[in-house]
Amino acid sequence: MEIFGIPMQAMMGQLLIGLINGSFYALLSLGLAVIFGLLNIINFTHGAQYMMGAFVAFLLLEKLGIGYWWALVLSPVLVGFTGVVIERTMLSRLYKLDHLYGLLLTFGLALIIQGLFRNEYGSSGLPYRIPDELTGARNLGFMFLPNYRAWVIVASLVICLATWYVIERTKLGAYLRAATENPALVQAFGINVPRMITLTYGFGVGLAALAGVMAAPIYQVSPQMGADLIIVVFAVVVIGGMGSIMGSIVTGFGLGLIEGLTKVFYPEASNTVIFIIMAIVLLIRPAGLFGTQK
Repeated sequence: MEIFGIPMQAMMGQLLIGLINGSFYALLSLGLAVIFGLLNIINFTHGAQYMMGAFVAFLLLEKLGIGYWWALVLSPVLVGFTGVVIERTMLSRLYKLDHLYGLLLTFGLALIIQGLFRNEYGSSGLPYRIPDELTGARNLGFMFLPNYRAWVIVASLVICLATWYVIERTKLGAYLRAATENPALVQAFGINVPRMITLTYGFGVGLAALAGVMAAPIYQVSPQMGADLIIVVFAVVVIGGMGSIMGSIVTGFGLGLIEGLTKVFYPEASNTVIFIIMAIVLLIRPAGLFGTQK
């Protein structure tokens, strides 16, 4: 069976790849949106922290024999803790300054982290095996769906929606949003606002590390894996609306699918289609699809 002259199997295969890429776009842009929306920090270190998540999982396996499932828990916690240290020692000094200072600091940190890992492990990818429980594939009739890739899509969607629910629909989320608007008032209710801000940054970093662990078996573990992805993820955040949680989720998955379809119908544009969409959105709606004008 063909659609517009394209075999069904080829089209569905590219859509699957697009959905997998969209899963990582959504997770990473969600972490960026949480950090920017609640802390007003443009976190350029996000790509390096995604890479650190993959490397921590790799080192846990190689050095301690800790497998994928425990790494999925430990890696975000460990990398998130490094985020807490960065926020307390560096970023907390910049909140009253222009956004440019935070961007320059995080960009410099990203270069330092990537350089350290590249010097230690080189630029080539290191393999990270799929857990035994998720090996194999399912026959859907028109294509084979690898179990691990199905897990990545479902897990990413669940994590994204759970994060949105906590921030938008719970008392904790209300406190977080209120702390960005009027920290003195929230502090008056007995809430430790600086600690809340620190933990929020650590959570955003943990989301990046979680995405890195999930990406490791698919893309291998490489010091450059974050640098290759972060520019696209920033474009996703801009299209969805800076700081918009739902915008990051919907735009991340949606642009992954659009990118996959572009590879089918016009492969030459697949590497630029997201940036073309970003330019169009900025011309029509500068605040992004889900953003609010200020």
